[in-house]
Amino acid sequence: MRSDEAVIGIDACTDHCVHPETVRHVRSRALPEGDLVQVSAVFKLLGDPTRAKLLYALLEAGELCVCDLAAATGVAETTVSQSLRLLRASRVVTARRDGRLMYYRLADAHVRMLLDLTREHMTHQPTTELPAPVEPVEPVDRVGLARTRSKAARARA
Repeated sequence: MRSDEAVIGIDACTDHCVHPETVRHVRSRALPEGDLVQVSAVFKLLGDPTRAKLLYALLEAGELCVCDLAAATGVAETTVSQSLRLLRASRVVTARRDGRLMYYRLADAHVRMLLDLTREHMTHQPTTELPAPVEPVEPVDRVGLARTRSKAARARA
């Protein structure tokens, strides 16, 4: 091999853009960077087991004060308060005051739907039937999109 020839890795695309229409569509629908940062922050909040436990307790009960939420989940009241402060700042939960007590609930239907879908996904049992074979999908390009090849295509490669 000559020294001026570039070495192309086996997982590199040789075409710069195989499906330009698809790439344009994906890029036009991409979230702005600021929105991606916010989405990522919400998923980080939901990714903590203690906060997830609190959120599912609120999903079941509807509304709870800190002491009842702590008793229902077995989490210390101080930890519950700190977690609720973070969740409230991210608009995942809301609060209302009743005298000296604050009652917390999920912020809106979107949060409830996200929790329901996540629980449904975790309890979902895949079917024992094999899916119908799919045609291999051509690799896209290097514009930051993941390569999408089926197992069969990778096995043939």
